[in-house]
Amino acid sequence: MDDRVEKTNAEWRKVLSSQAYRVLREKGTERAFTGAYWNNHEEGIYTCGACGAPLFSSETKFDSGTGWPSFYAPLTEESVDREVDRRLFMTRTEVTCSRCGSHLGHVFEDGPRPTGLRYCLNSISLAFDPTEVSLGEPSEALADEAPPDDEA
Repeated sequence: MDDRVEKTNAEWRKVLSSQAYRVLREKGTERAFTGAYWNNHEEGIYTCGACGAPLFSSETKFDSGTGWPSFYAPLTEESVDREVDRRLFMTRTEVTCSRCGSHLGHVFEDGPRPTGLRYCLNSISLAFDPTEVSLGEPSEALADEAPPDDEA
């Protein structure tokens, strides 16, 4: 992204709550079923809780049963970055905001069609804008796939 947001830890501490800083900047995790958006069913856009970049649409949100907001695709492939996370004695794929580098959560390969992915995110890593549902072009991961079935 060309509008990258870069701040020092001190600058981030001034604009984020202590819990948001722990999750977004120190790669923490909120407890399941406690965040604001795990059970949100409104239409809109989920943005980065640190910098406001648009990341996910309610159109790709689904109930994973995990207690965290889950999506099967980001707004665009450029919305998020992914990197290997070997913390906690396991290998996972961490998801960060491509604009500011904030930790959002992890992506797993056990999600629904059409992508088979589950972006499992911390609510505190997100903000919600109910005024928009879709921005830009759909994620490339969706472009060549059939739409999901109407199954729950």
